[in-house]
Amino acid sequence: MNSGIAKGIGFGFTSGVITTLGMTLALYLLSESKTIIVGGIISIAIADSVSDALGIHVSEESEKEKKFKQIWAATIWTFLSKFFITSSFLIPILIFPLNFAITVSILWGYFLIIFASIKIARERKESTLYAVIEHLTITTIVLFIIFLTEKFIHSFQ
Repeated sequence: MNSGIAKGIGFGFTSGVITTLGMTLALYLLSESKTIIVGGIISIAIADSVSDALGIHVSEESEKEKKFKQIWAATIWTFLSKFFITSSFLIPILIFPLNFAITVSILWGYFLIIFASIKIARERKESTLYAVIEHLTITTIVLFIIFLTEKFIHSFQ
């Protein structure tokens, strides 16, 4: 696979999962509003996907040996992977009651991280268990920090 495509998919995929899970959990803890959560996910799918794609684009341009096609492949695939992964989190929010939808979203996010971890570890011929544990730990730490932050914010109300 073209290195630009692989970089774009990998970055967009993981960024989509972690950003969307973090924002969804934060909005749920602050508002418990399905409308606000859907709006947040759509905002991430559009604005953050473009932002990440532009960030990858500029980063790739800064490397002298990168070719035009690699730069644009990374840009386009970052946008597409982030957009579609982020959008996938709308499904449980729209079809399930909110409390259950949040649980389903977290499980969906963990499943995606496990899937990506196994794929990457196999391609690199490394331990899949180590990759899964490492990536799930990082994801869990992010969600725990979001949880604590929102609890801290609520303590001022």
